[in-house]
Amino acid sequence: MKDLTTEQAMRYSRHILLSDFDLERQEALVNCSVLVIGVGGLGCAASQYLTASGVGHLTLVDDDKVELTNLQRQVLHTEKSVGANKVDSAQLALQQINSEVNITTLCLRPSEKQLDELIAKQDVVLDCTDNLESRNRINQICYRQSIPLVSGAAIRMEGQILCIDPRQQSACYACVSHFFGEQNLSCVESGVMSPLVGIIGAMQALEAIKLVTHYGKPLCNRLHLYDAMQATWSEFKVTRQQDCQVCGSKAKL
Repeated sequence: MKDLTTEQAMRYSRHILLSDFDLERQEALVNCSVLVIGVGGLGCAASQYLTASGVGHLTLVDDDKVELTNLQRQVLHTEKSVGANKVDSAQLALQQINSEVNITTLCLRPSEKQLDELIAKQDVVLDCTDNLESRNRINQICYRQSIPLVSGAAIRMEGQILCIDPRQQSACYACVSHFFGEQNLSCVESGVMSPLVGIIGAMQALEAIKLVTHYGKPLCNRLHLYDAMQATWSEFKVTRQQDCQVCGSKAKL
């Protein structure tokens, strides 16, 4: 584990000044590995705050290229990025924020085996994908690997965030996702307000930092919904389902 340098202590001093955060927690952050799956609206917002906060190793996974319609909300990409791989565009922007962060990019849609191997190397995973199938798949692998997961979603004027910590045997994403039915809309069909993805993505980064540094109370067993139209947050208790096929008695190992 690397110790903080004097320069790093100065750079992250506003973290270190926080009550009970201290040098050790910043060192944990500087030495951690974080996986961000999806470098769209949520992933751009989350990864820039993780980079600025000083995570040691950041891995970005996305197989898409930057399109003109992405620029409305995916803040790491610029007009010159159109046509480029999203992970390459994001890496370029993030390196200008913090050159000390080791950034790995994977421009692919990982197979089950690839995702399994990748997640096993992380301290925390951020699900910034845009479909229910991917969220359920990532949740299952994270729970099997006992790797904390921060799941976020945003569409129209609505956002949601939930933390899953298998180390604490928390409820998992599958415990709530079955309530969502088969609806699988995306921003293409329904639209999304630009700052909304920034709000949820920033929250994902915050929760990831809390999980890595054991600081504060993460959003485990609590689903937070944000209604941007009314500017209100709602919290719902998430109970671990005994018959859940991911975290319950019917879990498939």
